[in-house]
Amino acid sequence: MSLSISGKTAIVTGAANGLGLAIARHFLARGANVMCADLDEDRLAEEFGEAGNADGEGPARFFAGDLCEKLTVANLLSATADAFDRVDILVNAARQVMRSDPLGDDAALETMLRQNLLGTVKLSQATAKRMIAQAERDGNEDETAGVIVNISSIVSQRSHPELLAYSVSAAALDQATRSLALALAPHRVRVNGVSFGSVMSASLQNALKETPEWRLKITKGTPMGRIAPATEIAETVQFLASDAAPFLTGQIVTVDGGRMLLDPVGAPAH
Repeated sequence: MSLSISGKTAIVTGAANGLGLAIARHFLARGANVMCADLDEDRLAEEFGEAGNADGEGPARFFAGDLCEKLTVANLLSATADAFDRVDILVNAARQVMRSDPLGDDAALETMLRQNLLGTVKLSQATAKRMIAQAERDGNEDETAGVIVNISSIVSQRSHPELLAYSVSAAALDQATRSLALALAPHRVRVNGVSFGSVMSASLQNALKETPEWRLKITKGTPMGRIAPATEIAETVQFLASDAAPFLTGQIVTVDGGRMLLDPVGAPAH
């Protein structure tokens, strides 16, 4: 089976920064059409230029909006269909990290669940319906109808007192991935997740600016002894999205340099 995603159409959320941006660039470099979605329209325009806007041309387009809103989700799918006629891959890379008081910060928990879970689930449900309809239209009964990849974190299995809200949202996302995979398998839509740690995400970059000593803790607590670039997550996502993984669904692939094999080291996973 081929790792190629050339000619496929992908929606990548969180595409203005960090992992989402790395995934969007990676997909574009490998010949995919990419609708880059994020709240930050200025950053999207800066990264993808005027040619990437909703009325532009070429393989890169961008869409700005709050994907927790039903109308925004519908508009994103309509913009993708108008630009590329279809959607084959959805990568939910939009995520937010927030420290909180584990003994009373209800607002943080609500925010994390809304940003890291609800938006992803709503977009996945709507996109899956579009993928199923496409497959029925095309008559491809023996091929994958679509692929969804959710970006999670090893904090779903690791506890840190100041990251309670983020950890709960990550764990909930992993379970949503499994549940959606089971529901969509009969429709030939595959759903998998990538749980990462010791990867240079935008949130980890910001954390290291505030607390530089965490870098040493992270590298010491990672068997492979380094922090990986975001491109290594992008390559894993490409594998899951490609025809090289036709029988893989409902799995959470951990990309962390072996970190989950060790005891916690006291630095956040991000």
